[in-house]
Formats: sequence, C-alpha cells, structure tokens
Amino acid sequence: MKAIVITGVGGPEVLEIREVPTPEARGEQIRVRVRAFGLNRADLLQCRGVYPAPPGAPADIPGLEYMGEVDQLGPDVTGSLKIGERVFGIVGGGGQAEYVLTHERLAVAVPSHLDLAEAAAIPEAFITAHDALLTQGRASPGGSVLIQAVGSGVGTAAVQIAHAMGCNVLGTSRTEAKLEAARPLGLDHGINPAVSELGAAVRAATNGHGVDVVIDLIGGSALAGNLAALGQQGRLVLVGLLGGATAPLDLAIILRKRLTIVGTTLRARPLEEKIAATRLFASEVIPWLERGLVRPVVDSVFSFDQFREAQARLESNQVFGKVVVRLE
Repeated sequence: MKAIVITGVGGPEVLEIREVPTPEARGEQIRVRVRAFGLNRADLLQCRGVYPAPPGAPADIPGLEYMGEVDQLGPDVTGSLKIGERVFGIVGGGGQAEYVLTHERLAVAVPSHLDLAEAAAIPEAFITAHDALLTQGRASPGGSVLIQAVGSGVGTAAVQIAHAMGCNVLGTSRTEAKLEAARPLGLDHGINPAVSELGAAVRAATNGHGVDVVIDLIGGSALAGNLAALGQQGRLVLVGLLGGATAPLDLAIILRKRLTIVGTTLRARPLEEKIAATRLFASEVIPWLERGLVRPVVDSVFSFDQFREAQARLESNQVFGKVVVRLE
C-alpha cells in the first residue's frame, strides 16, 4: 500500500509517499480502506520528534484520524460492522495511508449524508471537543463556555457542541474574519484578545460572573487570560500548546476562585478510555450530526500527492476548520 512515511526529523520535507506492507487485521481489529483523512498539528510535531506515536501504532506513518470502508475483519471481531461499511474514527497513528488498522469499537458508522471530506473532518475534532467539554470540563446546559482558538478544527467543533447544549458560547481569535465565520456555528460572543482584555470582555459578556469552562488550545501565552476569564469553581481544560508549554501561574487566583485545571489528550490514553470517549461521541454527537445541529467545517481539500501543500496550509494559521486529504 501507499503511505506517507516520516523519513527523518524535521518539517514536511521529511515526509514521502512510499510503498509499505499492507497490515493484516488481528484479534478485535478491523482494517479500513482509507478514502480521506484530516490533518492535525500533532502530525507535524511527530515529524519533529517531539510527539511520538504510542505503543502499538506505526512509528513512521502519521495520521490520527481516518474515513473509509471496512476492508477486513480480525478473527475476534464480534460487533455489527460489515465489510464495505463506511466508518471513521481516531487512531494512535497510521491514518495517512491507504489502509489502517483500528479496534472495532473505535470505528463509528458514518452518517449517510456526509461526503468523504466532511466525514474525514469529524473524528479528531469532534471527539476531542466533546470529551473536553463534557467529560473533562463538566459543561452543562445553560452554562457558559470560552473556547480559545475558535477557528481551529477542535474550536469549530466545540462551538457547535456547546451551542447544541444550550450554553452561552464565547470564543477567541486574533482574526476578525474567523470570529465572524464562527457566529453561524453558534458563537454568541467573539473576542479578539489583540483588541480587548480577555478577562474584562468575558465579564462583560457574562454579567460579571466569568465562564464555567475554558477549552484552551493555546497553552502558555493564554494562561493568565484563562484564569481571569473563569468564574467561581470554573474549569480550565488544556487541550493544546500552540502558544507555548510554560507560563507564570498565579496560585492565589486558583485558591480564590476554587478553580480546577485539567490536562487532556486522546492519543496517549489507554484503549478502554479511547473507546469510552468514542462511544459517547457516537451516542451523543452522531444524532446531532444526523439532525444537522452540528456539522463538519472543512477549510480545504487536497489530493494525496498534494500532502505537502496540505501541511503548509495547516501551518499557515489562515485555516478555519479542518484541512482534509483525499486518496481518490
């Protein structure tokens, strides 16, 4: 099969399309014929040697998500998946190839109305956002949520999920066009931190209370603003580190507001935890997708042999939603 292979340490220049052995499904695994996949910044970090694949995942083939058809069933598969069924899901690696292996319970049937690119834009963004909001952040209907980097893949998913829950949704971007594009997704209050002080803007939008939950994809440079934005007993869910991994921490504000800070990542979790997150997504978010309450946001679509251009698009910071690569 053809796969995008990491040939060294560096940027997109170390990636090449190569012929590699086609994997065989074993145990409770299924093999999926990949039709499209979404790109993630974690793929670039893996190339640079700072985010290795977890045990059991291909070390030299990136890719955290896929969309395709079931091609082979392992001997111990007991679920209802059938050969030829359209599925999507998250994997620890190996998604950027013509075939990928995954545990049967990590694969979710694709809603029939979604095309290849739309389906490929969903798994990592929506499972991460749903898990961060509900399981890690304990967001509740009628509450208030701030989403840092609202134009990112996870950000566009989180806005819609929070809106579907009936939350007051606040989001940040340093690009006014991204804030405007997020409004039809359910963004109630857009904040440009380059223009407005975050804590003051959040208090103005929440009658002085602050938000219940912050979903943060930025990290270090956003920490002080996140703490200022949170209300009493608020929860900060740290999902990404685009703005750095370190920052001064004001412990007094954590004590005074009785805050909770939670770090989360899907890739490194044990299999059963990833299955639990996937099944919750399947039971709660898939019905919303089918009813049109939430939808994938596709920034751009590239062919398989344009993968370097796709990576460059992802790194451009002009992206709104997901960059997708199609294999056909």
